[in-house]
Amino acid sequence: MGFDQLPSTWLFSGADDALLSMVSDAPTEALEKAHEYKILRRVLDGTSAAVAILDERLRYRYVNGAMARMSGVPPDAFHGRTMAEVLPDIHRSEGTLRMILGDGRPRELSVTGTTHVSSPFRRRQWSAVYHRLQDGDRVLGLCGIAVEVSGMRQYMDDLERAHQRLALLDTAATRVGTTLRVEKTCAELAEFVVPSLADRASVRIVDTEADDLSPPAPGALRLRIMASAGGPDIVARIGLTARSGHYFDVPRDSPVRSCLDTGRPWVGNLASDDVLLKMLRTPLDLEVVRELGVHSIVVVPLPTREHPVGVLYLLRAGDSAPFTDEDVVVAQELAARAAVAIDNARQYTLEHSMALELQRALLSEPGGPHPDIETASRYLPAGHRALVGGDWFDSMALPCGRTLQVMGDVMGHGFTAAVAMSQYRSLLRSIAATGAPVERILQADHRLASIGLDRVATCLLALVDPGQGTCTFAGAGHPPPVLLHPDGPAELVHVPTGPPLGTDLGGYEALTLPVRPGTVLLMYTDGLIEDRRRDIDSSLRRLTHLRLDIDGPLESVVDALLARLVHGTTEDDVTLLATRLRAP
Repeated sequence: MGFDQLPSTWLFSGADDALLSMVSDAPTEALEKAHEYKILRRVLDGTSAAVAILDERLRYRYVNGAMARMSGVPPDAFHGRTMAEVLPDIHRSEGTLRMILGDGRPRELSVTGTTHVSSPFRRRQWSAVYHRLQDGDRVLGLCGIAVEVSGMRQYMDDLERAHQRLALLDTAATRVGTTLRVEKTCAELAEFVVPSLADRASVRIVDTEADDLSPPAPGALRLRIMASAGGPDIVARIGLTARSGHYFDVPRDSPVRSCLDTGRPWVGNLASDDVLLKMLRTPLDLEVVRELGVHSIVVVPLPTREHPVGVLYLLRAGDSAPFTDEDVVVAQELAARAAVAIDNARQYTLEHSMALELQRALLSEPGGPHPDIETASRYLPAGHRALVGGDWFDSMALPCGRTLQVMGDVMGHGFTAAVAMSQYRSLLRSIAATGAPVERILQADHRLASIGLDRVATCLLALVDPGQGTCTFAGAGHPPPVLLHPDGPAELVHVPTGPPLGTDLGGYEALTLPVRPGTVLLMYTDGLIEDRRRDIDSSLRRLTHLRLDIDGPLESVVDALLARLVHGTTEDDVTLLATRLRAP
């Protein structure tokens, strides 16, 4: 007898009583089997696992109580119908079920979807196993047993998302804040969150120093767009209204202002036009955003210990889902990390700009050669330094047409070194004005010690006398000068070595050499020749082996020399002073 020949009451409600009434007059053996059947039905109806019996056409012939409760469909509604007819939103592999019918090998299936019963899980999932039922050689159908694993599935999904968030944050640590440049850091942040968190992103920084613009309206806060990122179509269109470098003012009632004031993110999923208009700048912005299909915006502050330095805009468009709470949490963590890098970059830029201005002011104090001498100079601060250094140079016109060229380098960096440099320079200048020989100028080292300078300095003096056609040198532990001859190889001048200034040891000697018009005297600090890849002697030989055209403008000669010797950032400041006698 197959399933089709059994009364429906045998497999659905009332089967126990119907079976017992049919066998009440039967032999004892049949009565015992009926009781066993009743016990089996109670087990099946009492288990929490969903149990179903299907015929060869995969139509339901029996479902237990758990199956009915899980689906929200009464047992009678299953009879003679397929799953697609009873539960159209449940998905399982019909092909796998037919394979079980064919070869009789049990298989496990993952069943997913939704039923008519509400669930606390975002996605419902069951683990089911199906067995073939047969009577002798005749295949009757299938028996399926399923348990819900939605909780475990959701836990695994949450765990996977947590791992992805951690991986994202770990990656951000290596890709955002790689330099001490504000624009670069903002660009790295915008490019990192697209497309991992948004279809389009923009970083906007609070800017109170836009001197070329009229001040914002009372109560408004001015932001500057530092970087934007997104798909080519989005950037091309939104770039018209949110181009990097543009400014816009945020009124007090704007969600962006509230975000900056409170330090909390603002989430606008499926936002209305009125809300978006407050977020954007003009109706034109709103038109462009809507045309691109942008439907959700999140604005996250870039927090620091004092106040946010700006905001991060995240936009989603088209088929992208609205932002979730988890997305916002990740965006906040990214923004917090990036804000530290942006704030550090801003502080570095401010200090570096101030330092350069101070250094230029110190190096541009009055002083210059006689007209028959031309000079060119360069100062290149070390790329990784934020403060001024102790390098200096000077050019002093002295009586009788002579000019004193000075190059010095105070030990260390920072404002202390800059102050010491200024004192060294002033003292040497005052002594040189007396007409003292170069070695006697350096002998005044004891006066330097008496004023309490705690930093030593190297120094090189070159007294150029066009009338005599000579140059007299004296050195205090400084790298040797180089003479670039117009008709011969470069010459390293071996100036007698004396101790650095500030040691109060004395013992300086002078060296006088003939210098013809057209010869270039090159004085420099050790930043020009220091290289971890070479020893100092090799660097000096490299300097003298240069072949430069020194007949052109002296500024061009200096530029060509630096282009040959300096590549990228340097470990130390580089200061260069070139001197050339004019032809009579």
